Amino acid sequence: MQAGLVLGLGAELTRAATAASSARQSLVFPRDAGAHPDHAIEWWYVTGYTVPIGSEAGADAAFGFQVTFFRSRVPQTQDMRSGLAAKHLVIAHAALTDVKGKKLWHAQRLGRSSGAEPGHNPAENTWASVHDTQLKLRDWSLQTQGHGLRTRVQGDDFSFDLTLTTSQPVLLQGEQGFSQKGPDRNHNSYYYSLPQLKVGGSLVLGGQTHTVGAGSTAWLDHEWSQQVMPPGAVGWDWIGINLFDGSALTAFRLRDKQGHSVWDGGSFRANATLFTFQRGDVVFKPQRLWKSPVTQASYPVEWIVRTPADFYTVRAVVDNQELDSRNSTGNIYWEGLSEVWDSNGRLVGRGYLEMTGYASPLRL
Repeated sequence: MQAGLVLGLGAELTRAATAASSARQSLVFPRDAGAHPDHAIEWWYVTGYTVPIGSEAGADAAFGFQVTFFRSRVPQTQDMRSGLAAKHLVIAHAALTDVKGKKLWHAQRLGRSSGAEPGHNPAENTWASVHDTQLKLRDWSLQTQGHGLRTRVQGDDFSFDLTLTTSQPVLLQGEQGFSQKGPDRNHNSYYYSLPQLKVGGSLVLGGQTHTVGAGSTAWLDHEWSQQVMPPGAVGWDWIGINLFDGSALTAFRLRDKQGHSVWDGGSFRANATLFTFQRGDVVFKPQRLWKSPVTQASYPVEWIVRTPADFYTVRAVVDNQELDSRNSTGNIYWEGLSEVWDSNGRLVGRGYLEMTGYASPLRL
């Protein structure tokens, strides 16, 4: 899952969602790694954990990173028929968590795209290819390279240039990539993941360059939809965890304003066998709250997450990993590096926890 796209498109999306649900198609790669302009909202979401080469402090000197590219379709009007008119918003978020410094750094970008393929309009520096993962928003990018991806981000306080090499096959979430998000099947997304990505490259913080070392891992989610949020939902809680034994754990729930689950799901893949969770299989129980001094929102930064695979304890490595994206998507959400323990109290993995709709209801 990923937080925050603006533009509610009302009845247009409801009609399109019904048509899309009845015409569900199997995912085909590399085509479905690219953009889907016939769908209203889409995101490519990369999260990861890196340990710099030469670090003697191990996890205490680690960095968490996140980069997300969003595409949101702009409703077309009579005066927007030109091939050069903006047809999509492209939004990007990036963040870097300094574990030792206990600080989150983040940046955001916003641009418009005509939907032209790269090179068709040399003046356009914002685009999302329909053929493969080729995303660009001025000086930020996420692009297919070799057996994986490369992402480059330049913020005011930090930057990174990272390679993400696949080590496992694509993980199709839900029913072969069709992920239901509510009792009504019109609330759904196409959804796949690439867990256990191997990370290389470098990142810069405070003018100091850190070369990424062995043991650094990442996770990619790619989702596209006409409408995800079912009636009554104000946000979601989600985890994507790379377990140390090579397994991959996904769990999520959509939540109403009272904190009750509207829908839940996820998956667990181990030894090439995929287990898809059904409605009611996943339970999120908050254990400890952190209150933002900026927004006054309270976030559960420690959870017990019950799944058919195990009961897991999920703990944020830094409490303050709240992102303010009101200048791009219009939302405030919490998203950060976390560690995971199994029911025997063993540290078994690391990944990202995302929580939306706590500062205010999530707008899609």
